[in-house]
Amino acid sequence: MIPFIISGGFLQAIYESAFYQDILQFDANILLFIQENIRNGFLTPIMKFITMSCDGGIIWIALSVLLMIFPKTRKMGFCSAISLIFSVLICNVFLKNLFGRIRPYEVISGLELLVEEADDPSFPSGHTSASVAAALSIFLVSLGRQRVAAIIAIIYAFLVGFTRLYVGIHYPTDVIVAAVVAVALAFVGAILGGKLYDFLGSKEKMKKIFPRYEYDKESKKLQKIEK
Repeated sequence: MIPFIISGGFLQAIYESAFYQDILQFDANILLFIQENIRNGFLTPIMKFITMSCDGGIIWIALSVLLMIFPKTRKMGFCSAISLIFSVLICNVFLKNLFGRIRPYEVISGLELLVEEADDPSFPSGHTSASVAAALSIFLVSLGRQRVAAIIAIIYAFLVGFTRLYVGIHYPTDVIVAAVVAVALAFVGAILGGKLYDFLGSKEKMKKIFPRYEYDKESKKLQKIEK
């Protein structure tokens, strides 16, 4: 699918060029190597679970919301959420529709897809972009012991990128470019998220947005704390 934005033959020329064929061969060699030498009955269910845990960015959305609940991690939650928003806009909405790259299992002979077929273009990897952007933005604003958890999140994020190759739904270049873009988006998210956190940083503003509650034994209900 060639997007109408540049439908005048520009992308056709690129995809038919010798340069792109070299890239495609590079991608195919890696994907077939993974399929023939790394895939096995033990790893496959693990890789499928990890890759599906990021469908729709659900695990990173949930983590961002969880971090925003607690005062000590709220800044990390803001930064992660903003990075995710930018990742969706840049990678999923703009770049995917701009390049309209066909999925590898439709192009590479012998490549077996381990998950359901995707209905959107391949380039770049949205799962990888969202994962790296969210995890790295969390790391950039984490402090002290929080860094350990942030590093684990980064490792998980890059593992997500590998799973996209393992299951055969993305080209290596999809994942590489997504990770590079995500690094930039993580810094943007960390800066803007930090400013948003500071803007909402006064106690009165935070009380309105994140009110505190305590359990009242007599009424057996949660009561809002006004002070």
